[in-house]
Amino acid sequence: MNPSSTPPPKSATHHRHHHHQPSVVVFGEIPPILSSYFPLNSLDKFHFLKPFESPTTLHHFLTSQAQSARALLCIGPVPVDADTLRCMPSLECVVATSVGVDHVDLQECRLRGIDVTNAGDSFSEDVADFAVGLLLDVLRRVSASDRYVRSGLWALKGDYPLGLQQLRGKRVGILGLGRIGSEIAKRIEAFGCIISYNSRKKRPSVPYPYYSNANDLASNSDILILSCALTAETHHIVNKSIMSALGKKGIIINVGRGALVDEKELVHFLVNGEIGGAGLDVFENEPDVPKELVELDNVVVSPHKAVLTPESLAATFDLAMANLDAFFSNKPLLSQVNLE
Repeated sequence: MNPSSTPPPKSATHHRHHHHQPSVVVFGEIPPILSSYFPLNSLDKFHFLKPFESPTTLHHFLTSQAQSARALLCIGPVPVDADTLRCMPSLECVVATSVGVDHVDLQECRLRGIDVTNAGDSFSEDVADFAVGLLLDVLRRVSASDRYVRSGLWALKGDYPLGLQQLRGKRVGILGLGRIGSEIAKRIEAFGCIISYNSRKKRPSVPYPYYSNANDLASNSDILILSCALTAETHHIVNKSIMSALGKKGIIINVGRGALVDEKELVHFLVNGEIGGAGLDVFENEPDVPKELVELDNVVVSPHKAVLTPESLAATFDLAMANLDAFFSNKPLLSQVNLE
């Protein structure tokens, strides 16, 4: 057989094929339950490098295989710290599948001129729906009533104690009137609530009263809903003084990030009856939830799932792919995060 007609080894063809595909490093593993919504393996326009599926260390993988990669796809809240970013000298764009990007070292990205995109509006409405669901559950004790019936206590002890209170007419303070906060406000308004808010700055086109100070917002609210980004400034923004300002009947709903709240203080306030209740989708050390919270009927907890609907996941994936497309075609990114 003529040596020149020998077909190239499989790996050579493999590499040649990738030559035309831009390489994208993928951080995070896609849980089996979500794999149909993130069909990376069926896409052939990008060559996905998956360090989390590699037996080597992350550092070794990045320094040996990702030196020329210009884009990073970050699935979920996997930390992207400065040391990790330094292992990728060619990196120009981080595409995150979450709205919050507190897991990415934004300062290092700014210094390096690396663009960052997030999930934009992909699941603002679903998170807002969930926030309202948590609030109604806390106020009307839906989950607690469900447990009461399922455990046979209705037949045994008779009627369930009255729910906490109605939603109509309540003063609701929203911490963070961004995309999600605005969707929450729209829904809460339909319940006949009085809305006010605190954000980094006053929104000129918004009719609700603005408080530049979170403490003042809490003093003038019956319910506090957290939908702001977690930053150095907002870490533990809901502290002892905010909880005191909210008062004994006050309710806290958190669909932002766990560390927006001083969790130890919150546990103390709830256990001692110094606050009315809480609906929490996020916690400081997920998946660990303080056992005191789990034992209280005026607390509703969920496993950081406010965003998890099939529609939201599909939209998030489409947006992430569209951002990668835009980046590699030198077009404007669709949901760029302002790093200033």
